[in-house]
Amino acid sequence: MISAFFIFNQKGEVLISRLYRTDFKRSIADVFRIQVVSNSDVRSPIITLGSTSFFHVRVNNLYVVAVTKTNANAALVFEFCYRFINICKSYFGKIDEESVKNNFVVIYELIDEINDFGYPQNSEIDTLKTYITTESIVSSAVIPEESSKITTQATGATSWRRADVRYKKNEAFVDVIENINLSMSAKGHVLRADVDGHIQMRAYLTGTPECKFGLNDKLVIDKNEKSMGDAVELDDCRFHQCVRLNDFDATRTISFIPPDGEFELMRYRSTSNVKLPLRITPSVTEVGTSQVQYTITVKANFNVKLSATNVVLRIPTPLNATSADCKVATGKAKYAPSENVIVWKIARLQGGQECTLSATAMLTSTTTRQVWARPPIDVDFQVLMFTASGLIVRFLKVFEKSNYQSVKWVRYLTKAEGTYQIRF
Repeated sequence: MISAFFIFNQKGEVLISRLYRTDFKRSIADVFRIQVVSNSDVRSPIITLGSTSFFHVRVNNLYVVAVTKTNANAALVFEFCYRFINICKSYFGKIDEESVKNNFVVIYELIDEINDFGYPQNSEIDTLKTYITTESIVSSAVIPEESSKITTQATGATSWRRADVRYKKNEAFVDVIENINLSMSAKGHVLRADVDGHIQMRAYLTGTPECKFGLNDKLVIDKNEKSMGDAVELDDCRFHQCVRLNDFDATRTISFIPPDGEFELMRYRSTSNVKLPLRITPSVTEVGTSQVQYTITVKANFNVKLSATNVVLRIPTPLNATSADCKVATGKAKYAPSENVIVWKIARLQGGQECTLSATAMLTSTTTRQVWARPPIDVDFQVLMFTASGLIVRFLKVFEKSNYQSVKWVRYLTKAEGTYQIRF
């Protein structure tokens, strides 16, 4: 697979380098520095020069780079890079130039452990933390026993979980988090609406429990399946390695032995039957060359028992706007001249509630009249206990040989952060 692994800073200096095979010399790092780091025109995460391919991921002004001469699976290479980034975040809290320099010894241990001769190995964070640690360990007589436990965990059937986990209170928390993407035309037609979702789980359970997780009765995963009108259609489902996929294909039930602590159980996309939580109706009129009048209406399209929080609308103004007079009955609105937008903030919007903003932007005269491009309105918000895809958790069951009682919690969150846009 990969032959070399590097971490560069934004100046192109090599912070970490590891050659897994003999088909490269360390001077290959100079090629990446010249062709990618020093070249601001490069946008693609994959650069092929001759027979050499560079795969890179940018994170906090660092370049995490994998190099290969073979026809490697690009998705697998990037998955390895992102796994490495997540491991570093778990160990050091963040990954930046300072944390890499302060912890380079541990990082070399990690990249040698998670990759052997260029092939990815065990990258489970819990397993790695049992034998690669940032704390000092006093040697004692129990080391052979601990070593045996580590070997069993790393090579056993459930490498992601130890068998001797104990908790006084057994709890499982499930968060269904969805990011909604919307692009709506000036005439109110939906140009694009899709959902990027993931199910995050925190399991604080004793022993090695078997968990069963049920989703909607009407759930369509395969596009070849016949879809019912009110069915929830999911695309591009990805599961944690602990999930038994045969059970899911047969009964749509997710069966798994969970890792200890927090992990991502499932990631999915939905492009059909997307429920839009907020309806934005803009009316923008240019009055001559001196002012622009706005009437923006926001309506919450969900149950009255629910509410949207941290609602922020960024309404663009022309570049030659000098001031704006805003009137709102709900929330606060003000003109932000540095961004050329009117910012309307609503702390809480109840289901079914409708709010209106009226504003007039004053324009300064210019020598040359330019047509206003009218950028879209950006909307940010969060809605608890609501899913835009319609996905719901029907049940979560925990089975363990000691038959202990466990407490289960399920929470839903739909949010938009700069991806909910309405043209006008």
